[in-house]
Amino acid sequence: MQVLHMNKGNGDTSYAKNSTVQSKIISVGKPIMKEAVLEMLCNNVIESMGIADLGCSSGPNSLSVISEIMDTVEAANRLLGRRLVSEFRVFLNDLYSNDFNNIFMSLPAFYDRLKEEKGLECESCFILGAPGSFYGRLFPTNSLHFVHSSSSLHWLSQVPAGLESNALKRLNKGKLYISKSSPQSVVDAYLLQFRNDFSLFIKSRSRELVAGGRMVLSFMGRSSTDPTTENSCYQWELLAQAIMSLAREGRIEEEKLDSFNAPYYAPCTEEIKDEIQKEGSFTIDRLEAFEIDWDGGAVTDIHTPHGKLSVGRRVAKAIRAVVESMLQSHFGIQPDVMDDLFIRYGDIVGTHLSKSRTKYINLVMALTKKW
Repeated sequence: MQVLHMNKGNGDTSYAKNSTVQSKIISVGKPIMKEAVLEMLCNNVIESMGIADLGCSSGPNSLSVISEIMDTVEAANRLLGRRLVSEFRVFLNDLYSNDFNNIFMSLPAFYDRLKEEKGLECESCFILGAPGSFYGRLFPTNSLHFVHSSSSLHWLSQVPAGLESNALKRLNKGKLYISKSSPQSVVDAYLLQFRNDFSLFIKSRSRELVAGGRMVLSFMGRSSTDPTTENSCYQWELLAQAIMSLAREGRIEEEKLDSFNAPYYAPCTEEIKDEIQKEGSFTIDRLEAFEIDWDGGAVTDIHTPHGKLSVGRRVAKAIRAVVESMLQSHFGIQPDVMDDLFIRYGDIVGTHLSKSRTKYINLVMALTKKW
């Protein structure tokens, strides 16, 4: 929690400039989100609608979901000929180190669009920051009606126990995450950390949502029960290869690679259902799996030299915008070495994708609070 944040600002390596994949994921989940909002409004008039976007990050995606929710509410108003929601209370949540300044600076333009495109005055929409970890309580009891989270819940609250950088024994040498060569103890440690974190997330939201409130959650997962499948872990495998190439040249300490494990887990649907059913206060309305291209689906002929280079660079920039803070904290990499690392990573990714179009699996689920 102390070091994980997306790259700040609006520079070439910033998250704001390299979040096309996350935008695609939001787009894929929009029909499920709209359906959840409409079902919630079907028999309810809400004086003040509490909305939380958990893991909002910064950049152009941050407020797009909020705008979409408001559009859906306004469409329902027109369809039924009455106003179902009088005002919106919007909470934007991420870790303390998130670039909230970037979001807040975009709010005047956002309020202007609300007035011009939706006829909403800023007095009917209150947007606030809510810094902190969503693995625990963030909001008062029964204060929320709708919770959204996209591209966030695959991040764990911490590196699994026994795999921390200061652990006495290196259980996952040469790797950054679960891989085909990882011992079963590593796989078990990751699954246990996910179960603990996701259970705490569900319990916390259960307290904060009103009865009948909805959640739409979208995060990286996998289609197989096997956590070593390519679509759940191979981006980390290739990044480890790039780091190892620098370690062989003495530019990065190999021991540092052996002691790094990503606080990340891509669950399968069975693992998610187990935790929701154990907690007991939510029903699962929808649970869908979608394939997402590593580069967000840009039209490129990957089999040409230029196409391979272009795709590899896009993927490398997207991954760098997300993981650079962790790598910098752990490895202490100088800027020129970091640049070289992601050039190599882009080359490795481009070569891999020209042979095998590995895709991410994105899980989207809609939940209803029972009581």
